[in-house]
Amino acid sequence: MKVASGQKPVIGVIGGSGVYELDGLTDTRWQAVESPFGPPSDHLLLGSLNGIEMVFLPRHGRGHRLPPSEINYCANIDAMKRAGVTEIISISACGSFEEALAPGTFVIVDQFIDRTINRKKSFFGTGLVAHVSMAQPVCRRLGDALETAARGLDIPVHRGGTYLAMEGPQFSSLAESELYRSWGCQVIGMTNMPEAKLAREAELCYATVAMVTDYDCWHPEHDAVDVSTVIEVLVRNAGNARNLVKAVAPALSERTEACSAGCHHALDNALITAPAARDPALARMLDAVAGRVL
Repeated sequence: MKVASGQKPVIGVIGGSGVYELDGLTDTRWQAVESPFGPPSDHLLLGSLNGIEMVFLPRHGRGHRLPPSEINYCANIDAMKRAGVTEIISISACGSFEEALAPGTFVIVDQFIDRTINRKKSFFGTGLVAHVSMAQPVCRRLGDALETAARGLDIPVHRGGTYLAMEGPQFSSLAESELYRSWGCQVIGMTNMPEAKLAREAELCYATVAMVTDYDCWHPEHDAVDVSTVIEVLVRNAGNARNLVKAVAPALSERTEACSAGCHHALDNALITAPAARDPALARMLDAVAGRVL
């Protein structure tokens, strides 16, 4: 799919079940989308919000079946692109490394450090090599819109910061938590890498809303993070997440040109393999992701 001037934006949301249960979402249908990269986490939920096309994907599958390391991130992003998505809002739980970023705060991050080790991180490979820039890994246009919407709803929000992506599924040791704090990271999570890298390769606008659920394990006045604590705060955050998606959708739907931040042209100078040397089979797999440049 190509993103062109005048193309109507389609807003994709990757997150949990609490996010896609939106009041006012109509014409909803769960649709299977086949990907050459394997099965995505679940069917996609397609619908319309006051005339705005929306696509939702439960990152872990309905019922939270998939741990972070076993999510097929390539299939998820490819399926979203095949469904016509042009911009992605990623909503996920995270731990906080700063006192001021208390549970309930929404952090609109602008940088990542990728510490994951067991995940396929690129659509490209032998026979079709590409290198995209990740200097600015999230779309500032989406970030601006999300910040404005969150402040309008009086949601505690912090703009900017670095998200440390860990492999999991275990939470951090105290030594790891202190190390990542010394690096200047603001939040920690398990799911936004390689998701953000793949969204960039697929020429999709991408922004992360990291919902703080805990203080990881560094804070001397708070217990070490556990699942019950995370779920309790997640339930409280879910309403704010739904309200944020509803509030930001109209602003994102107003775009009439390709993204001003360059997201929709991320592959312009990325392909390295000469056309005559490209693997036809891999090129066919990339028909949605890289069709614009292939």
